[in-house]
Amino acid sequence: MLVFTEEEKSYFMQEAIKEAQKSLEKEEIPIGCVIVKDGQIIGRGHNAREERNQAIMHAEIMAITEANQRVGNWRLLDCTLFVTIEPCVMCSGAIGLARIPQVIYGAKNAKFGGAGSLYDILTDERLNHRVTVETGILEKECAAIMQTFFRTRRKQKNSPK
Repeated sequence: MLVFTEEEKSYFMQEAIKEAQKSLEKEEIPIGCVIVKDGQIIGRGHNAREERNQAIMHAEIMAITEANQRVGNWRLLDCTLFVTIEPCVMCSGAIGLARIPQVIYGAKNAKFGGAGSLYDILTDERLNHRVTVETGILEKECAAIMQTFFRTRRKQKNSPK
């Protein structure tokens, strides 16, 4: 397992939060992700499903794609993925397929979580690749972005036109 200080974890999660803000500015579900190798960010991503009209354009998929290109390999060994919200089932599968050994996320995803809440794909012993998972880094900040987004969306939906 790769070891980060609490300050490093906070720094990289703040970078993931910046990515989530990009989604928020585009009225996308605000989830952000960065992938770190040797102390450097090698992949960034934010939700862009609406913008790109592609169901798979989740933050983790974008970050994995960029990191694959940067290292010139589909395997992202010795990397850590930081994401603001627990990865969904699809993203958890992609993390495993990319051989990312460590995931650190901010807040749980009670409705779609694939890394502990609903499913536990990343640590399932039946699969050939397991991932070390840490949760709760800047949890309140990560959850607040999502809560504000959905609260605003509900108000817009319920307001008279």
